[in-house]
Amino acid sequence: MKQVIVIGAGGHGRVAADIVRAAGDTFLGFLDDDPSKGALGAVSGYLNYPEAEFLIGVGDAAVRERLSAMDCKWYTAVHPSAVVSPSASVGEGTAVMAHAVINADAVVGKHCVVNTAAVVEHDCRISDYAHISVGAKLGGAVSVGASAWIGIGAAVRNNINICGGCVVGAGAVVVKDIVRRGTYAGVPARRIHAGEMK
Repeated sequence: MKQVIVIGAGGHGRVAADIVRAAGDTFLGFLDDDPSKGALGAVSGYLNYPEAEFLIGVGDAAVRERLSAMDCKWYTAVHPSAVVSPSASVGEGTAVMAHAVINADAVVGKHCVVNTAAVVEHDCRISDYAHISVGAKLGGAVSVGASAWIGIGAAVRNNINICGGCVVGAGAVVVKDIVRRGTYAGVPARRIHAGEMK
């Protein structure tokens, strides 16, 4: 049984803690820099727990990337109700939430989020820090770049490439490659804002 500390005591962190418990491991508590959140202490205190494994419970990709530089052992969280193919791989520090599906030969990178009921089909490639939101569906052989955010209920046609650092809005339908950073929305998805995800 592993002993796990979740970094970040917000809503995403509380869901991550639930996954730790559901997986049968011991949730020790949160580290958070906001003293009002009742955490064990600030994030910098992680060195006080040398036997623990850590999971970043923060939705923001830039924050996950920054925190991933910490010198500690990372916990990979997979909810027992998730379906992960034996031929798929899931990187360290990634959270796979309840009822998510990761199918044959898919590769999910480090410190990603595959959120509740998301589907990552066969042969997909999800780069580090990407977030596949609640109920999003990726067809076979989709490639998602680093730190990209695929919004709630979005659908991505098979064999599509999505560049890193972009946002696909909730309910969008992606039917052609996305090669420029920005925010994409609609059916079919079109670029509506040039800025990167904050």
